[in-house]
Amino acid sequence: MLANKLTKVAILYLTVLSIALTSCGGGSAATKTQAPANDLLVKILARGTIVVATDPAYPPQSERIAGAKRAANTKCAENEYTAAEFDGYDVASAMEVAKRLGVEACFVTPQWGEIISGSWAGRWDLSSGSMVITPERLKVLYFTQPYAAGFNVIFVHKDNVSFAKPSDLSGKRVGTCAGCVNEDYLKGTLVMPGATVNFAVKNAKIIGYNDDLSALQDLSKGDGVILDGVVTDQETGLQSIKNGLSVKQLSEPAFFSYSAMATDKKDSANSMNLSIKVSEIIKQALDDGTLAKISKQYYNGTDYATAASQFDFKSLGQFP
Repeated sequence: MLANKLTKVAILYLTVLSIALTSCGGGSAATKTQAPANDLLVKILARGTIVVATDPAYPPQSERIAGAKRAANTKCAENEYTAAEFDGYDVASAMEVAKRLGVEACFVTPQWGEIISGSWAGRWDLSSGSMVITPERLKVLYFTQPYAAGFNVIFVHKDNVSFAKPSDLSGKRVGTCAGCVNEDYLKGTLVMPGATVNFAVKNAKIIGYNDDLSALQDLSKGDGVILDGVVTDQETGLQSIKNGLSVKQLSEPAFFSYSAMATDKKDSANSMNLSIKVSEIIKQALDDGTLAKISKQYYNGTDYATAASQFDFKSLGQFP
């Protein structure tokens, strides 16, 4: 009897492995045949959930819904949020990936520094947090095909009449999310595959924040009271204006960037096939217009998705 049970378990595991590798059509034949037994994609398909790291306070990309109830009959663990408790473009994009994988999306909210440093120790499977691809991050993370592309801009207090373009903030107090590409831009060190950066702001007095919203809230307290400006993505700033903050956008953008999902290169369960599969799904969702539709839903009719399909994903050289 025990032998029969073990045989059934082995057959089930091999079946899941076969399905997972067959579904990874975007990978090479070598990738498919060399998938390790502890492949992360196989584990995700077997348990029926994918755990996604995102930001709880980064609207309209991602935010935890106040007072939302946990979904019933969920497979998500007790320390994970269900999709019913989150909203935003990053969240909806991750949910689309999960749907096409045939699993449930569950969400966790680690600190940004934990996400970009890699070595996640299996606490989550995928990051969907508007992460920009940089050479430094490529050392510890696998990136997917970008799912969004757009401008990062500078906001100043709505009563300010001194600043009209990014270079006017040179030497001024500029807020930014600590450890993100906006801070690298202000430092003049930002490098992004597929994009060229013009460092218009020189020698800014950089003030780091845990999140963009906190910086915008400080900027809103008064013209020059705490900050002279904030570098953030366009829609986060515009959303803060709708929510009543006293800020305005400079018309000239700071820089253009691509946002991608990511997995941990150091995961004990190999994540390469997951990255390949998620990239394949994102490309399909870009080509069939699904992500453009989701973008318009969260960004007031603006399509930030389609331009992401122009990124040369193979140029990253991540996979054999």
